[in-house]
Amino acid sequence: MFSRNLDKAKEAFKNRDIEATIKAHKQNYEPHNSGEGKYIKNLIYGGLDGIITTFAVVAGVAGASLNGGIVLIMGFANLIADGLSMAIGDYLSTKAEIEYQQLERERESWEVEHYPEGEKQEMIELYKAKGLSEEDAIKITDIISKNKETWISVMMVEELGIVEEKESPIKNALVTFVSFLIFGFVPLIAYVSSTFIPGMGDITFILACILTGVTLFVLGALKVKVTVKNWFTSGLEMLIVGGIAAIAAFLIGKLLAGLA
Repeated sequence: MFSRNLDKAKEAFKNRDIEATIKAHKQNYEPHNSGEGKYIKNLIYGGLDGIITTFAVVAGVAGASLNGGIVLIMGFANLIADGLSMAIGDYLSTKAEIEYQQLERERESWEVEHYPEGEKQEMIELYKAKGLSEEDAIKITDIISKNKETWISVMMVEELGIVEEKESPIKNALVTFVSFLIFGFVPLIAYVSSTFIPGMGDITFILACILTGVTLFVLGALKVKVTVKNWFTSGLEMLIVGGIAAIAAFLIGKLLAGLA
């Protein structure tokens, strides 16, 4: 059982509400033991990348005044190729990070076991560098070093700046890929629909713009789950960034239309 409600503490800090901060620290709170939260980042950024890159393709083709079939071919090719590329990159980077953390933990463990005096002195120097007196640094080091695992974990953070997290490279990659596919498909919905609904040709690109704009804003607003910023500002920021990318792609399509 924790003696602080972390979500309420974050909200209190965002609002600079001292009374709410006090209440959050006094409130006993048991967090949900769920692993979904740590994949929010992959979900949001995979989705943002998917929708922006796919809509850039749609805007470029529209700018070149090519038919809807070309949009679908290039759009779906982008979905699969870029989605796989992102997922593989996510898998490899997460795997490499975990392997690096494990290697550094093994090294710290070996040093603690074979040369504890040196590790203690190193920790004392680290705390002195943070502004503690030598006497206090020695006291803290003596307390921490009583437990080997705690000692190693503290050294990982203080010496190497590594905060260890239990992540699954495969799950990270899957969340990124699925999110990329789902949100990346949004700009293509209007073009897929136009193949079944006659008379949509004139408004297909406009409808794609509206769907993409709304989804970008929602994803940007959801990004506050990671960044803890104002949801409206975050949503508007993402809408503007996506819009700039789309306008650039559209203008390039216009300039190169003669080559098609």
